Amino acid sequence: MAPMPSPDSPPPRFSVEDRKRLLRLATDSIQHGLAKGKALRVDTSSYPECLQEELACFVTLNKNGMLRGCIGHLEAQQPLVQDVAANAFAAAFHDPRFPALTEGELEGLEIHISILSPSQPMEFSSEQDLINQMRPGVDGLIMSLGGRRGTFLPSVWESLSDAPSFLKHLKLKAGLASDFWSDDIRIYRYTTESFSNSELS
Repeated sequence: MAPMPSPDSPPPRFSVEDRKRLLRLATDSIQHGLAKGKALRVDTSSYPECLQEELACFVTLNKNGMLRGCIGHLEAQQPLVQDVAANAFAAAFHDPRFPALTEGELEGLEIHISILSPSQPMEFSSEQDLINQMRPGVDGLIMSLGGRRGTFLPSVWESLSDAPSFLKHLKLKAGLASDFWSDDIRIYRYTTESFSNSELS
């Protein structure tokens, strides 16, 4: 289920048909991985121009309401259709938290695609100032400090609905204590356009 719409959310950029194309591509790449052991090679020229743009995405797989894999990129590095195919394959077969997906799990597999906006640095004077600027249900955040880094997609607001909890768990994901604070912490904000095959079927 997607987060509740917010007046801060950017308007949808991709049509229902474009979303369906990307979901079909993700499915095809997973099926190709089962058959061939590698991601599907994508002919970008066979897709609309908006899907050929260099954009970053995450692909999340859920089975029976439980996370089954999630892989993505925070920065754009290839055409969106190639990123979707690569991340769908990686989420199914190379998420180190899970065994490789089996053919028997395809039925009922929920595929969720999140397309990221470019991230923007946030300016804040304190932890409370940062919390006050966070937009529940809208913002994805990247936290970095030294060599530590972690991110939460906007969909995480579904389970961590208030800003203080969201920030505490993001610190843990970045390898920091939940009550840690340093003026050297860097935070970057992004939004996503997200959709799944359960919504569009």
